[in-house]
Amino acid sequence: MEVQATTLPARVISNFFVVESRWDDGRTYRFIVDTGSSTSYVSADLARRFAEKEKKGAPPRTVRVRSAGGGEVDLPAVTLRRLTLGASRFERVPALIYDFADLSGHLGLPIDGIIGFPVFRNTLVTLDYPGAQLILAPHPALPGNPAERGVSGTNTGPAAVGNGAPPTPAPRTATLAFNLQRGTPLIPVQMGNESFFVLIDSGSDGSLSLNPAGLHPRFVQSPRRGTLISTLEGDRLQLTGRITQPVLVGPHTIERPILDLTDQLSSLGGELLRHFTLTFDQRRNLVTFTRDTDGPITMEARRHTGLSFARSAVYWRVLSVIPDTPTAALPVQAGDLCVRINGEPVEKWGYERYAALLKTAAKITCTFLTGAKELDVEVPIFELVP
Repeated sequence: MEVQATTLPARVISNFFVVESRWDDGRTYRFIVDTGSSTSYVSADLARRFAEKEKKGAPPRTVRVRSAGGGEVDLPAVTLRRLTLGASRFERVPALIYDFADLSGHLGLPIDGIIGFPVFRNTLVTLDYPGAQLILAPHPALPGNPAERGVSGTNTGPAAVGNGAPPTPAPRTATLAFNLQRGTPLIPVQMGNESFFVLIDSGSDGSLSLNPAGLHPRFVQSPRRGTLISTLEGDRLQLTGRITQPVLVGPHTIERPILDLTDQLSSLGGELLRHFTLTFDQRRNLVTFTRDTDGPITMEARRHTGLSFARSAVYWRVLSVIPDTPTAALPVQAGDLCVRINGEPVEKWGYERYAALLKTAAKITCTFLTGAKELDVEVPIFELVP
């Protein structure tokens, strides 16, 4: 492994943290940085180019992986000779082969891999969401005990000089210890007067995924069936609502958060993480949350068409229609193909442009392909979660 001070530009698309890097073959590859994954994934094409050759006669290796939906799937295993991020190289990286066609279609750009958290075990890594950059640096030398006394899992700041005063708090910065037993970072958070652990999951595009077992969330907007989310094993409907209790991450407050209910591990996804710059130090099991603004984090109403799509360059296929919404009464059903939005081919509607439209428009016109005919349907945009 050769880690040098490296800064790579990033794009936050659909709340995923996406970076790209030019490799030895002269091609540029795009990766999602996923702190919530203990495994890295690569496309079959990238594996063909950079995976070590298996010993002659050795049986193919597969690994059984548990998906976000709780199911399991077997994926081929490889070892990459190297993984290159700017000036830094990571040698002999284990990875699984995965088909990124659906994810690439959703984001509107090709994705070649997902970089799991263990890749950075010997690296100081910073995900700067507001600044849209990934920063890698070698670990500093481990300090002695006196220098470590200032790290306590709460706010830290520069110490006052010469007057013996305690360290000055930095209200926008919090350093928290994380648990790494699962290979991914778990931190304690507080909801009202209840504490629980969450996974820091930059590989999720959601906000707070909450497993309510043993907790008592108070809903101002009761959970309702929301969008269809994709997992390694297939698709499933999500229950979404808004709670009255604030959620505290160190000193940072999330007011009345929108959350998705889950029967898996609770997690903080990209919709909330994008408010922070996150620095992970796996040598000390510490993560620093930094904000460039003061005050609590607030979450706008979640606006929606009531339709979930699987995107491709030529059409968007309807995956589901959310029941008990204005859209449920329209002549649209799962499997229908949308070829135009507001008269323009769907290929012109990248994720970011389409998301911006949903924030301001009262309705959109979807053109569906029915046999050889086209049907224009006015689809209302409403607050799925006020």
